[in-house]
Amino acid sequence: MTILSKVKMHLEQNLPFVLYTLPNENRLCGFFQKENLLYNFTGQSGFVFVSFDGNKKYIIPSTNSMFFEERVRLDSKNILEIENHFSKKDREYFEEIVLKAVDEIQNGDFEKVVLSRKIVLVKKVNLIETFSILINRYPTAFRYFFYHPQIGCWMGATPEQLIKVENNHFETVSLAGTHQKNSFEKWSTKEIQEQQIVTDYILEAIHKETLSIKVTEPFTVEAGSIVHLKTIISGEVHSIENTKKILENLHPTPAVCGFPKEKAIRFIFENENYDRKFYAGYLGLWNEDEASCNLFVNLRCLEVEENKINIYVGCGITGESDPEKEFFETEHKSQIMKSIL
Repeated sequence: MTILSKVKMHLEQNLPFVLYTLPNENRLCGFFQKENLLYNFTGQSGFVFVSFDGNKKYIIPSTNSMFFEERVRLDSKNILEIENHFSKKDREYFEEIVLKAVDEIQNGDFEKVVLSRKIVLVKKVNLIETFSILINRYPTAFRYFFYHPQIGCWMGATPEQLIKVENNHFETVSLAGTHQKNSFEKWSTKEIQEQQIVTDYILEAIHKETLSIKVTEPFTVEAGSIVHLKTIISGEVHSIENTKKILENLHPTPAVCGFPKEKAIRFIFENENYDRKFYAGYLGLWNEDEASCNLFVNLRCLEVEENKINIYVGCGITGESDPEKEFFETEHKSQIMKSIL
């Protein structure tokens, strides 16, 4: 494939690039930056890459990049069940902070917090081969492979749209709750409540910037070997400036941090004991000329370093959360990335 040959050349020359495939498409697209510069995102067109805390907003700009696209043949791949290996220390620490969060929620300090883990695998991988498997394995997700020598190497298959805007029509989703697909029966009160918190927050964050809003009933969606509870929120937005304000208001949503936002983020920073970097940030396409965007939350992702791989996974905590169950939810989610390595 020509586009993958281009990836190999850019990696060898330490030049930035991004490959991506939109959900339910077999069109592989790529921006290949012509020089080794780091551009801050200020509203120009290109591929956006933003950190969880929103302090790092970068872009591979279309004006300084070559664009390629190719059709790829998607072969059905079985999802492997990976035997989980985890350290007792990691489990104990995560369950301890979940218990602390539950206590604070029950005391009325906040309603929900999303806690995450970084799973480190000492391993080298073939980047191109790994991404090729990822494209095939998760056809309904937004799949990407991002590299910048000053940022790092990331890839993922995220099921969660942050916002899509085209011809002043916007669409976003409220996504929460997780179950193994093969054992799922019905959503619990805790999970329904968790998802409703996300929906209510999004509606509050966007209503001043929109002309109209429609909200679907919650429904179940599949993402690889797991299922989520999802609501689609859509309508009309005034302008690209309103879209920028919606982004500022939305990110990070309760689906990745909690609610109320400020108290949940403070708990995360004080207790997670690691830097999320671009995990649970957002990424995707921004077109200033057409006043459009197609942005996704950076979930189900991994970061590739020289001799190790960091897999990032999280889960929503409410007053009814069970620490042991929440830990194993993160283990189930980690299988999505482990199964492609």
